[in-house]
Amino acid sequence: MRKFTVILSLAALLAIPQYGYSQSPLFQTHKQQRRLIEELQGRVDSLQKAYDSLYSEHQTLLEPVTSGDGDDIVNEDIAVSDSSPECIDSLLNIYYIQKQMNTDEFDFESMERDSLTSNVPDEVYIERLQRLNSFIPIEFNKYVKNSIIRYTNLASTPRIISLSKFYFPMIESILNEYNLPQELKAMAVIESAFNPRAVSRARAKGMWQFMYTTAKRYGLEMDSYVDERYDPEAACRAAAQYLKDAYDIFGDWSLAIASYNCGEGNVRKAIRRSGGKTNYWDIYNYLPRETRGYIPVFIAALYILQYYPDHYIVPAQISLPAHVDTFHIDRNLHFSQISEVIGIPMEQIRDLNPKYLHDIIPGKSHEYVLNLPFQYSSLFVDKQEEIYAYKDTVFFNPVSIKKIEQGTSDDGQQIVHKVRSGETLGGIAKRYHVTVSQIKNWNGLRSNTIRVGQKLRIYGKGSAPKAQSASSSAKTATGSANGYATYKVRKGDTLYEIARANGVSVSTLYELNNLNKYSKIYPGMVIRVKKEQ
Repeated sequence: MRKFTVILSLAALLAIPQYGYSQSPLFQTHKQQRRLIEELQGRVDSLQKAYDSLYSEHQTLLEPVTSGDGDDIVNEDIAVSDSSPECIDSLLNIYYIQKQMNTDEFDFESMERDSLTSNVPDEVYIERLQRLNSFIPIEFNKYVKNSIIRYTNLASTPRIISLSKFYFPMIESILNEYNLPQELKAMAVIESAFNPRAVSRARAKGMWQFMYTTAKRYGLEMDSYVDERYDPEAACRAAAQYLKDAYDIFGDWSLAIASYNCGEGNVRKAIRRSGGKTNYWDIYNYLPRETRGYIPVFIAALYILQYYPDHYIVPAQISLPAHVDTFHIDRNLHFSQISEVIGIPMEQIRDLNPKYLHDIIPGKSHEYVLNLPFQYSSLFVDKQEEIYAYKDTVFFNPVSIKKIEQGTSDDGQQIVHKVRSGETLGGIAKRYHVTVSQIKNWNGLRSNTIRVGQKLRIYGKGSAPKAQSASSSAKTATGSANGYATYKVRKGDTLYEIARANGVSVSTLYELNNLNKYSKIYPGMVIRVKKEQ
């Protein structure tokens, strides 16, 4: 049941006689009526706080609701629940960071209510923020000030500063490649505190905290051996693509950043509720509570990254190497083979290569990258054949490999099945006690044809994403006209999901159809999606 339904139902209970109020709409005076309304509103607010508390405590028990193709976007006329995957994708990331930092939470309710104090005058904060000369608009208010004060007192801030010096060159390069504002690099601070292995309670993973469906949408590889959500570079590229798409939708960086936290649907909903306003602070009160705190924390992160010396914060010592070499691996390789032959600590190899789930680089399937500290590069090159041969029958015995390839993932009873010669969808479905249609839906198959070596996602009971609805199924091109592939709009479609399904950007759809971010689409409308090959 949606939150507002629960609240309205409880509010209705307050008005019935057994709760001490008359059902009659007639009151003795307007003053009494106002007093009663204020009292009822107070009770509703208390119920809202109680609901929020219970919701937060039991969030991990909620089963994510997604469509079969990982689609998190809904029609603008449909309200997006605060518990939808696009919301959960980042709402709980901040919770994870706080626990990872081993410090007090950024309690957004108290951050809005309270006014933290500092020996730094407001005028100094304002002047420093102005000196950032940010491309993204920065405002100073109570919420921003509270967030800055909190960051300057976090025990983990010295480590964040040190890690920023290691990861920022890579992040800045990718943002520059996508022609995005450099300030967006601060999002890696508030998403994960630069922890590539970060995992939220909602199973969002990596430095940029992607949920499975969103990661799949942006092309991150995830299978029995590899999860690119843990790869800082690959995940950063996916985040850059997401933010670029979000900016194409909203035309405002604050709204794009907010949508990374709660999803495009919730930002659209806030815009509608505000009467069509498109400034973040104008729609602030209509956003989910956690998202209301996201931009203030983002600004605070920008501030602390620049002005930490003014607060006598000394960067912590970290063990990550200053220089790293990359090698292209086209054979199966186990981290232990590297560690035991040339002496690199296993943990250091894992830190530099977090996307490999079982300490195995499955190079036999296709080429992968291995990162090693610079001082070990020559030794690795000189002893490559010895490394590959070392205990290979132990690390790659058929029993261990089969266990990994048919194992259960930590995303919730998801099995990755590799198709063998002679297998059919019917036989695979029977083996795992599921239906053919379920397998086709989970893997986006349009026919019963499968190929040897193909990897299929199979879900256990209670762990599968909800079935894809007809209205959100294939949104790929359905016709052609004048040299362009075309698509006939269905009820519930958005330009964003049509663009994603056809492998183009929203801005491309704008250009091909003479549209802009304020344009509406409607069922039956035929739009160009791309030029025909």
